[in-house]
Amino acid sequence: MITVGVGASTGATVEEVLAAIDAVLPEGRTDVQLSTLTKRALEPGIAGAAAARNWPLFAHDADELAAVAVSAPSSLVAAAVGTGSVAEAAARLGGGRLVVGKTVVGRVTVAVAE
Repeated sequence: MITVGVGASTGATVEEVLAAIDAVLPEGRTDVQLSTLTKRALEPGIAGAAAARNWPLFAHDADELAAVAVSAPSSLVAAAVGTGSVAEAAARLGGGRLVVGKTVVGRVTVAVAE
């Protein structure tokens, strides 16, 4: 199973989220699940991306994500949402070993673990 951790600015569209995921998703992988911050899972762009591809979407509280060690936590993200990492931490919680680190595509940040 591939877990794509997703962080996004408020208002990011389904198309933006899918474009970011497609930029990092290993070719041919169909066993995908998305993982994100609880408040971001309610965003139409992230929820809509999961629904469009029939991927499960898992949500984690900020304190769960903050407890995950990541390579490059962001103080700006921490101030905004309560954890220094959304994409990498969410990917690791869902999938374990990080295979694609934090990657920013426009208003969306993604990371991949398996």
